[in-house]
Amino acid sequence: MIRQLFTVSSMIMALGMTPSLAYGGVTHIQETNQSKNGQCTGTIIDPTGEPVIGATVTVKGKQGGTITDLDGKFLLTDVQHGATICISYIGFEPVEMVWKGGAINVTMKEDNKTLNEVVVVGYGTQKKVNVTGAVSMVNKDVLENRPVTSVTQALQGEVPGLNLSVSNSGGSLDGSMNINIRGTGTLDSGSNSSPLVLVDGVEGDLTNINPNDVESISVLKDAASSSIYGSRAAFGVILVTTKNGNKGKVNVSYSGNVRFNHGIGIPEMANSVEYAKMMNAAQINGGGQAHFSDAQIQKMQDYMDGKLQYPTERNPNSNTWNCWDASYANTNWFDVYYKDWATSQEHNLSLNGGNDKTQWYISGNFMGQNGLLNVGKDRLNRYTLKGKITTELAKWAKVTYNTSWTRQDFERPSYMNGLFFHNVARKFPTQPVTDPNGHYISENEMEQMENGGIQTKNKDFFTNQLVFVFEPIKDWHINVEGTLRVYNNWEHWDVLPVFYYDCDNNAIPMPWSMGSSDYAAGQTRVNEYVYKENYYATNIYSDYSHSFGDHNFKIMGGFNAEKYAVRNISGQKDGLYTPSLPYLSTGSAADQVSGHPDEMAVAGFFGRLNYNYADKYMLEANIRYDGSSRFVGGKRWGTFPSFSGGWNIAREKFFEKISDATTITNLKLRGSWGELGNTRLKSWHPTYSSLGVGTKYGWIVGGALPNWASNPGLVSASLGWETIRSWNVGLDFGLLNNRLTGSFEYFVRSTLDMVGPAPELSSVLGTDVPAENNCDMKSYGFEFQIGWRDNIKDFKYGVNFNISDAQQEVTSYPNESKYLDKYYKGRKLGDIWGYTTIGIAQTDEEMKAHLAKVNQSALGSNWGAGDIMYADLDGDGYVNSGANTLEDHGDLRIIGNDTPRFNFGLNLDAAWKGFDIRMFFQGTMKRDLWLDGIYFWGAQGGFWQSNAFKEHLDYWTPENKGAYYPRPLWDGRNRQTQTRYLQNGAYCRLKNLTFGYTLPKTITSKAGMQSVRVYMSCENVFTITSLSKIFDPENIGSLYGGSGKTYPLQSTVSFGLNVNF
Repeated sequence: MIRQLFTVSSMIMALGMTPSLAYGGVTHIQETNQSKNGQCTGTIIDPTGEPVIGATVTVKGKQGGTITDLDGKFLLTDVQHGATICISYIGFEPVEMVWKGGAINVTMKEDNKTLNEVVVVGYGTQKKVNVTGAVSMVNKDVLENRPVTSVTQALQGEVPGLNLSVSNSGGSLDGSMNINIRGTGTLDSGSNSSPLVLVDGVEGDLTNINPNDVESISVLKDAASSSIYGSRAAFGVILVTTKNGNKGKVNVSYSGNVRFNHGIGIPEMANSVEYAKMMNAAQINGGGQAHFSDAQIQKMQDYMDGKLQYPTERNPNSNTWNCWDASYANTNWFDVYYKDWATSQEHNLSLNGGNDKTQWYISGNFMGQNGLLNVGKDRLNRYTLKGKITTELAKWAKVTYNTSWTRQDFERPSYMNGLFFHNVARKFPTQPVTDPNGHYISENEMEQMENGGIQTKNKDFFTNQLVFVFEPIKDWHINVEGTLRVYNNWEHWDVLPVFYYDCDNNAIPMPWSMGSSDYAAGQTRVNEYVYKENYYATNIYSDYSHSFGDHNFKIMGGFNAEKYAVRNISGQKDGLYTPSLPYLSTGSAADQVSGHPDEMAVAGFFGRLNYNYADKYMLEANIRYDGSSRFVGGKRWGTFPSFSGGWNIAREKFFEKISDATTITNLKLRGSWGELGNTRLKSWHPTYSSLGVGTKYGWIVGGALPNWASNPGLVSASLGWETIRSWNVGLDFGLLNNRLTGSFEYFVRSTLDMVGPAPELSSVLGTDVPAENNCDMKSYGFEFQIGWRDNIKDFKYGVNFNISDAQQEVTSYPNESKYLDKYYKGRKLGDIWGYTTIGIAQTDEEMKAHLAKVNQSALGSNWGAGDIMYADLDGDGYVNSGANTLEDHGDLRIIGNDTPRFNFGLNLDAAWKGFDIRMFFQGTMKRDLWLDGIYFWGAQGGFWQSNAFKEHLDYWTPENKGAYYPRPLWDGRNRQTQTRYLQNGAYCRLKNLTFGYTLPKTITSKAGMQSVRVYMSCENVFTITSLSKIFDPENIGSLYGGSGKTYPLQSTVSFGLNVNF
């Protein structure tokens, strides 16, 4: 029942200001006596007889209009007889009527669209109002027109409890995001907790989907909603439903955009003079001599001032150009290696149509993404084709054929590996890019990036799905699904000879890998790898629904089987005959070949029973009997049940008066409990013993390198299922005629019998010890989502906010001594143990006074001004870590936790007369970070492992006593994990900002177009954070130790066009 509802905006409008636009409907229309000429008057009420305040009343085809006042009355002037009057209000069906000159009395009718909204769940759909599990859904609007390379990037922050984070590969074009639902589910010792991703019911990958093909995405978060999928769904399910064909005329849609990408979170290097002074300070503070002389530093300054033409000189001893610390350039290597802007493009074309019996959908997509590399090239091209056709074979049978193909072509320099990102971080600004003759100077890695070889990856995903649905009698459905997916991956990389030039322009071969002895000067290599995976899936299930008055039942049962068959082969050769033909057939030495097949299968029987009474009381029970080829004997099969229930209090008679007073139209309390097994172990065959074999053993026997074999590893006869047990309570609500909606969830999830570390046995065993089910962990947290949607005349707007939190605690782990460098019972994942910082000693006397009370020699020696003073928390006169156990941790304490807490997303959108705007904020409210390595500290680990960024220059000197950093030193005395340098990783980012304009139909229809929209969309617009400017709060991982040594993320500006014919 619709109540007397109004917002502040409606009240203001009703008092004579701007009119309000909403949705409405009609139960009864009555036109009474003739009104004054040109004046249309009337009254709008709801089914209870209450006036509808703020309903929009307009004349079709004319601008302007009015709204109803506090009594539901309205007045329109200058209305011609025969004009069409349009009445609308949120929560009601829209009304159009021809005005004949009299006063209009309209009774509005509720719009049941919200009540009938369905969500995709396991093996079917349900009315949203009847869902009892923890399910969230987003529609295609979230994905469309975002300048992202994958669906995962667009989903970040959109769904509470769905956590997507940047992996160690950073913003690399071939990188992927880490995904979990409701936090980490395992300790990653022998299993993982990634969610199951199903695309139209077929296991898939979010990075391979064309975002324009997606119709909706459902996220199943608790055991009750995901248990129907069995062991693969132990940590949640992401259900992607792609678009279908529609009845009617053929619809042709084109969308395209051009993008401009700019790197973010890139450090700014200090200039060469600043760098030299900081390195000298570190050298002197450690008791050594200055590394750079005053004369060298003066040359750096002269070159910066333009007084010197070249930043290097001839080395008379070697006839080469000086580089590294013997040159005096002023190079910002991040500017050299990365472009300011990289361009990309994307184009999408789709067609759909059909009639009453057959509907079809076809689409094609191309995305060409150029990377940020300024030296060498990195690029990703993605091609997709999608086709879906559904046809009615008979009144009781239909068939759907669903096919998709995705191709990814990726290319980058072979040299762009983890060592490259490590070297960029420690590359001296004094090193020139080129010598006076214009050649890349020795050892600056420009030659390797440009000419040292190419790595390519070509991936093909080809999926075919055939679905038959039979309905032999009303409401009894039989579904038979078969799927074949073929995945082919071909990778190639080569190492080609690289050269530097001496002072006489002679090319000299140099080692390919800087900082490593992997490749000698002039060495060449080619490697190729091929992987093929065939995936087969069969789903056969049937459901029947029936109602007896207000009692509604639905029962379902079925069988699922899946098989993975893979094969890989790799080959490698050295000594290419010519670098211009880097193929296996042109190699001449060091042949290496390997390859093997593998198989894995799962099968399960499942059932579900749904009951609801008058949409007030809802019950659901699921059961799954699962088997996995990973286990043997009695461990192979497991049974996993789940139960859930709901109570829609707003539908109770006793709640009607409360509803009238509070305008609550939906209030559903629900809860669930369930168990699932997890077989996502890292090994496909953990219970099978394997024998290691090889050729060319390292010892010469009989004048030759013999073949070899090793003892087979042990297996655990007791290794079996991990059990995931969870419970969830939730509350869904809607009020103000469902303009304000929301939900709240609280959950606890326990991972029991988790695969953990192998027990420690004597080395005389002679082989590896197998892992066991010996750990338990608990996850718990909450999710909250609230949204508001309303209209004010032609202005439509909406606000949606979500926030979620999840923590994990170890409840069992084989660490009886509770060493701090391992997990232990009671430890929270992400805990950071460290020392408490008193401060930086500003004088030697201050440090001596501190050391007179506290002995911190366990952390270093030769303490003085500019060094850290650590607190003696246990009062024993020493600063140390004790026995490094929970019972004796000395002066260590938990100073923070790096688990992202209170992750949030905020959507703001509005539309007015063809213009639209959307702002999406995403972030984390609480996270502690301990960042280490050269990126954070600058001076660390010795001269050749150090560098200086602008932020590092705020280091302690007698002239800069208020500095942030301590005095530079090569040793680690001041870099102990501690409170002073613990970073706040919380952030708020404007993730997306989109402006759009849809041309009036009066213009587009003349050109035969249904709609035309132009837009500008920006990604990663700005970030609010207190984190060090050296880092991006989302990109703190590393490919080579420390923090931050990875590919930068990007800010994107795109301009696009959408056209529908």
